[in-house]
Amino acid sequence: MRALLLTDHGPQFYDDYPNPGPAPNEALIRVRLAGICSTDLQLVAGYKGGYRGVLGHEFVGEVVAAPGNEQWLGRRVVGELNIGCGVCTLCRQGLGKHCRQRQSLGIIRRDGAFADYLTLPLTNLHVVPDEVTDEEAVFVEPLAAALQICEQVAVAATSRVYVLGDGRLGLLVAQVLALTGCDLTLIGRNPAKLALLQAWHRTLTMVLSTPALMAELGARPADLVVEVTGSPQGFDQASQLVRPGGVLVLKSTFAGPVADFDLSRLVVDEITVVGSRCGPFAPAIRLLRQGLVHVQPMIHARYPVEQGVAALEHAGRKGVLKVLIQL
Repeated sequence: MRALLLTDHGPQFYDDYPNPGPAPNEALIRVRLAGICSTDLQLVAGYKGGYRGVLGHEFVGEVVAAPGNEQWLGRRVVGELNIGCGVCTLCRQGLGKHCRQRQSLGIIRRDGAFADYLTLPLTNLHVVPDEVTDEEAVFVEPLAAALQICEQVAVAATSRVYVLGDGRLGLLVAQVLALTGCDLTLIGRNPAKLALLQAWHRTLTMVLSTPALMAELGARPADLVVEVTGSPQGFDQASQLVRPGGVLVLKSTFAGPVADFDLSRLVVDEITVVGSRCGPFAPAIRLLRQGLVHVQPMIHARYPVEQGVAALEHAGRKGVLKVLIQL
């Protein structure tokens, strides 16, 4: 099959990669469309200690085999990326996505979605309703990640919230939080991206990040700050925007450490720091089905998988949002 792999020599396309076979209670899925996200780009940069294999975890596909579970055949699906061992303490507590022996699609020990076929447990799959297009379905996984914030933190209409970062995930986070009716400000660096969101949500406040603006916002700090810059510098910037006793949610994953950060600031101001990763698929699908979140205008380019290396390069350019890979 065709596949885009991360190798010791960087990303490379293969046209003769072996087809995967489903294990018991797994499905073989023919991938229709996949999306490149910041995690894929960070893996290329060395995130997760040198993953090697097929990249990609945002996808929509069709079930072509499910031994013993033929009712799944022909279903159009998206899939959660984490597969726990099922027997450890964390898995038994319902924390399989944090299993220390877990596989993660296209990230940890499990070939991903930038290939003609992939396999996933049936319990990871969600059927895509007819009203949701393939282009929209590709956004289910990152939209679920945005929704995870509301699973972890109470966001009220009276909450002052700053979202720091106007990239792929930042625009989704802002749209999700806007549905709560909170006092929301999106802080970004790209006027075109901010204008895109302004067209969808005219009541939101969108501001360009400058030293003067950051100082002004820091003088009226937020109850909740969501850091989604994708850069090591974002943590320090976000921590200066949250009020004492407030909550700082971290969404960024990147290769390399955060350097020279004064942790005592968190202690003195009694800041709650919340790491936030994968989230619930069912409400993400509902939001797309109801048209409450806009994703189509975020698609900047589409490449055939044979041009996957070029697609990754395009996705890494400044100002680019979602790049799709067509299978």
